[in-house]
Amino acid sequence: MKLNQLEYFCAVCRCHSITRAAETLYVTQPTISVAIRELEKELHLQLFRHEKNRIYLTPEGEAFYRRAEALVRESREMVADFSAIGHRQTPLKIGIPPMMSTLFFPSFSDRFIEKTGQPVQLFEYGSVKARDLVQSEDLDIALVNMDFYNLDQFNSLVLMEDSYIYCVSRTHRYAGLPEVTFDMLADEKILLFNTDSVQNDTIFARYRSMGLTPDVLLYSSQLYTILNFVRSGTCGAFLYASLPANPRDFVQLPVRPEITSSFGLIWKKGILTPSRTTSFIEFAKTASPF
Repeated sequence: MKLNQLEYFCAVCRCHSITRAAETLYVTQPTISVAIRELEKELHLQLFRHEKNRIYLTPEGEAFYRRAEALVRESREMVADFSAIGHRQTPLKIGIPPMMSTLFFPSFSDRFIEKTGQPVQLFEYGSVKARDLVQSEDLDIALVNMDFYNLDQFNSLVLMEDSYIYCVSRTHRYAGLPEVTFDMLADEKILLFNTDSVQNDTIFARYRSMGLTPDVLLYSSQLYTILNFVRSGTCGAFLYASLPANPRDFVQLPVRPEITSSFGLIWKKGILTPSRTTSFIEFAKTASPF
């Protein structure tokens, strides 16, 4: 039994005529006649009786019509409901570091939406928090600093490499030096990203390796706030070389030994990757957010 057979049968019942049913459905009369004969053969029942120019349901046909009509109506409602769901696309949930979201990501996500039509929701989280939310499937994908211990537990795509710099004002005592080392920063007040940033783990590990404890004045997710503190001339900030700072106000000093980080996308392993995530990954391969 096929759904189109039921549709043809119900149309004949409503129209009381194979000819009118065929006109309504835009099919030929033989198509409907064959479908009804096949139904009767499969059911071992006579559904219609013919008298002169009229067609009538048999008692068995009337009972079958009530069931068939309900099935056809349900199938149409199901198609309409799920078609509507298909047109309401689920947004792609992307975690982005606050610093990167301000400077690099808006135009990238706009280009992705324009190209694919896929809706996007952006959430600002440090890399540590974003990693955990990808694992719990609260985020589809995240742009992160990839220098964390369990990266191999995720699918990943490296997008860029960056190096750490120490940013100071032009009135800072180190402003005229070619570089800084961690022993020079033993008594220096420093500014760092928020505590859910991978950068903090890296900086703290370097201090500990030298038997030092950093004197952190401020944790912030806002570059504007950090640079305002740096302008005072009494502190410095660990930033990435790619983060712009006004060269008239600030000096970017290389950190020695050099510290580099990889930035890229992570998404969960061991699950079927949704098409919305796959399309974003493919887009990122050819149109870097940086």
